[in-house]
Amino acid sequence: MLENLKQEVLEANQGLETYDLVTFTWGNVSGFDPESENLVIKPSGVPYSKLQPEDMVVVSLDGQVVEGKLKPSSDTPTHIELYKAFPGVKGIVHTHSDWGTAWAQAGKGIPCAGTTQADYFNGEIPCTRRLTKEEVEQDYEKYTGTVIIEAFEHTEPLEVPGVVVHGHAPFAWGNSPENALHNAVVLEKTSKMTFLSSQLSEDGKPELLDDYVLNKHYERKHGKNAYYGQ
Repeated sequence: MLENLKQEVLEANQGLETYDLVTFTWGNVSGFDPESENLVIKPSGVPYSKLQPEDMVVVSLDGQVVEGKLKPSSDTPTHIELYKAFPGVKGIVHTHSDWGTAWAQAGKGIPCAGTTQADYFNGEIPCTRRLTKEEVEQDYEKYTGTVIIEAFEHTEPLEVPGVVVHGHAPFAWGNSPENALHNAVVLEKTSKMTFLSSQLSEDGKPELLDDYVLNKHYERKHGKNAYYGQ
């Protein structure tokens, strides 16, 4: 079942290496099928170069393995929480990419300082709160999803398709595994750009993009009157 989605998830996982978002197996991609309410995710700890479509693991939203001989990614409970809470999300990427992880380890969201970020993210990429000791000990991966969801209480997830988890690393998502990978690449690039630009300012803080420029760049690609592209 879900053979096409398995292929999409496989290719997106391999794309993590193509775009230099991972070291060893420090990342995973999943895809969601709304019709069956199952997700397809990378198996835990398997090198990307060795993955085959049949290695992808199908998991239900209650965490049960539906299909697959290998263990799903240890981050599967986080993916499940996000699919349950974010309608329209059909692909999720988690990495420990250098620049995005640096912001996570600093406990800071990535402010929108330029039009590159505004083309994809309608504002700041938030950083979650810290997990509590009880949350980590009780169900770490599930509560990782919980703190991400909390960070989007007043933000539309598909308008800001990414987050950095405090002390951890980035997650990104989209309307397909390929789109989620695309957004993860942009998150990493803008993380680097914003950090570098902050080093050029007198106070060590990046200059924020004016709201009217941010809105223009986001809406020309995503708004009802979008005109970017073919």
